[in-house]
Amino acid sequence: MEKVIVTVGPALFKDEMLKRVHNSSYIYRINGAHGSIDDIKNNVLFIRSEIPEAQILIDLPGNKVRTKNINLPIKLQVGTEFTLTNKDVNYSNFFDHLKIGDTIWANDSTLKFEVLSVNSTEVQLLSHSCGDLKTNKGLHVRGIHKNIPFFFEKDLELIQLAKDLFVSHVGLSFVRDIDDINLAKSLIDTEIQIIPKVETLSAVENLDEIIKSVDVINVDRGDLSTDVGIEKIYSYQKFIIERANLYHKKVFLATQFFMNMVEKPVPTIAEINDFHSCIKLGIYGIQLSEETAIGLYPKEVLNVVNNVVSEIKLEKMNFAV
Repeated sequence: MEKVIVTVGPALFKDEMLKRVHNSSYIYRINGAHGSIDDIKNNVLFIRSEIPEAQILIDLPGNKVRTKNINLPIKLQVGTEFTLTNKDVNYSNFFDHLKIGDTIWANDSTLKFEVLSVNSTEVQLLSHSCGDLKTNKGLHVRGIHKNIPFFFEKDLELIQLAKDLFVSHVGLSFVRDIDDINLAKSLIDTEIQIIPKVETLSAVENLDEIIKSVDVINVDRGDLSTDVGIEKIYSYQKFIIERANLYHKKVFLATQFFMNMVEKPVPTIAEINDFHSCIKLGIYGIQLSEETAIGLYPKEVLNVVNNVVSEIKLEKMNFAV
């Protein structure tokens, strides 16, 4: 494993933490789904003020439908009915794609809703889960994604920002086929490296043509598991990595490597074992998200990553002898 995509956020923006953890193998990721265009611009400039040579990735939010304007979390229990209007989502035509009986998975599949009624301006939902629905959380309905535009307005604004600031990488969210790749290339058309994220069933179905068109891909296990079913995610990630390796393309793997370390200073044994297994599948790198963006122990997370990678390299040297 050669690289780590490190998502930045409050945890790394305090107490000169960036300078303290910096490693030349890191690519610093700014999640375009969070914050305004000005916020994201300021984050790029802050990273460069701390680490002038930093590689920076602006990850486009893509056409993921998200809640917005929910000032207070909607408290949900099993059996709760509630309404969302088209002012409560970032894609005003979302409800046109829904029908009675559809299942909406929210907040990385931790919340499940059933559509009771729907028209062009509002949807009535029945909750099958307990929890809080907050603003800026994803809303996913399987099977409708191919009918939604690839770029939303914020994506186009962020592409222009990436070009203006000469960042090194742009992440493409919810890629479906080669047409999405070609559209992105026509808009970016610079030395910026695009990294398409394989996180939809459509992307898997069109995987070979996507892989052939780029040098590197990123497999986002979180959103992909929402689309294909979480019980199938291991088989899918293994298949995608094997195809990328077949074409000698670099592949990152993202989502929930060390979630225990968001709140605790050590990983679980299961997390360490999974990380070992993923590296041995032949990945080029991983992406850390909450662990380094908002977690309590970003330095410790990165230490764990570096120590495991060193341990695996040592194992290879010992076996070689």
